[in-house]
Amino acid sequence: MRPVARRRVWFFDLDNTLHNASAHVFGALHQSMGEYIETHLSVSAEEASRLRALYWQRYGATLLGLVRHHGVRAEHFLHQTHQLDGIEPLLHTHAHDLAALQRLPGRKFLLTNAPQAYAQRVLRVLGMQHCFEAVIPCEKMRMFGHWRLKPDARMFRAVLARLQLQASDCVLVEDTLVHQKAARRVGMRTVWMQRWVHKAAAQHGPEAGIGLRRRPVYVDQRVRALSQLRF
Repeated sequence: MRPVARRRVWFFDLDNTLHNASAHVFGALHQSMGEYIETHLSVSAEEASRLRALYWQRYGATLLGLVRHHGVRAEHFLHQTHQLDGIEPLLHTHAHDLAALQRLPGRKFLLTNAPQAYAQRVLRVLGMQHCFEAVIPCEKMRMFGHWRLKPDARMFRAVLARLQLQASDCVLVEDTLVHQKAARRVGMRTVWMQRWVHKAAAQHGPEAGIGLRRRPVYVDQRVRALSQLRF
């Protein structure tokens, strides 16, 4: 008897993977985070910008540094910084990307360090809200009272265990290389979305692991459109 083939399981990042967040959203989000840090930590605008970038590069999310070093309440920070009034007209995707996502075989999940309300809001505007079996936002990445966002390998293992999945059946589609490196460490396949990678590198810098042009050994495939996905 031939073994039954297991279904491929796809985990998609949101910003700069499903839409061009570097064009407008990241600028608005960075400003919102900077204003929050400036107000709640009583620091200058320059220091707030430095801390925002430092914690993103060190921990993969500004939130984690603020919680760890300044006692910021995560839920309040996420709510205040992700309101981003008026961003809907600035969000868009390509029709062929939406079509490719809809016809892609296998199970599909959204795995994002963004909060639930923001992720759902963006998906609705992009017309992708029905493309995913579930959304796994940052609120669902807490383990034993601690926030374990991408690129924490413990979070990847916990998500796979919760969904009863084998890592070898799963693919992470993501723009940020440090997240892919962690996914590969737990046995997942990886796809590097490069459509907006140069704009993102200009904002975050090569130390964030997104400015490389060559394909790292832990990346299985590089794509510039969802229609190029092959697994």
